[in-house]
Amino acid sequence: CRRGTSAVSAEELESVVSGYELNGAYFALDSGEPDSAGADPCSLFPPELPELPVRGISFDGYITLNGQLCFDGEGRLIASSPITGADKEHLLQLFVQKELPILLVEKDDMYINFINPWVEAAQKAISTGLPRVGRYTGGEVYQVVAYLGRGREEELSPLLPGCKITRWNEYGVDIISSQGGKAWGIQQYLAFTGLKREETAAFGDGENDMDMLEFVEMGIAMGNGEEQVKRRANLVTASVDEDGIEKALVQLGLME
Repeated sequence: CRRGTSAVSAEELESVVSGYELNGAYFALDSGEPDSAGADPCSLFPPELPELPVRGISFDGYITLNGQLCFDGEGRLIASSPITGADKEHLLQLFVQKELPILLVEKDDMYINFINPWVEAAQKAISTGLPRVGRYTGGEVYQVVAYLGRGREEELSPLLPGCKITRWNEYGVDIISSQGGKAWGIQQYLAFTGLKREETAAFGDGENDMDMLEFVEMGIAMGNGEEQVKRRANLVTASVDEDGIEKALVQLGLME
């Protein structure tokens, strides 16, 4: 999902999962960025895992932080893909220099180096509270959020050859290991369960969903999604407000 959006409402999610359970299918939640306000049912941050099920809804797996941390249905870690080496060192230098707002996301924590009006505007735009200011203490970093305007990500790319950089709105970008991503997370889940790629389908609406939609057998874009996402999908369904996921599953014969 794009930051500040959800591909599915909590009510539709519960309805769909219940229908899938009746058909004997696996249902995994593949989330993007952590949502400190808790407004997005598709946004799962690892510290919430001890509080499973999410919104009272049980899943068979959880692929979190754009695929960087993957868990089974009980919250046990399946696979992880932290940012490492020179890429991590460059990001930590940016964090310490404080010339750019940088948010570090670890397995059990997230914190920013400083808050300025740009960060305040970014968080307000997605109806999410401000992250806490903190300092790096040596943990693994799985995702970094850099708050910078469109086009400025080109300044970061030469410093981070081993990372993927995807924009989540006008205010910032997500940075993850180039090994990772939602498609990679799904691959790890498939290896864990023994399922085949030909048995998969996924829904998405944002730039960080594109590799996932291209990897699965049936990539489905939401009607409210970005045009570049729709171009990469096998099917475009209705918007989240029009029960797009349920309608697509009915169309595909997976729900009655």
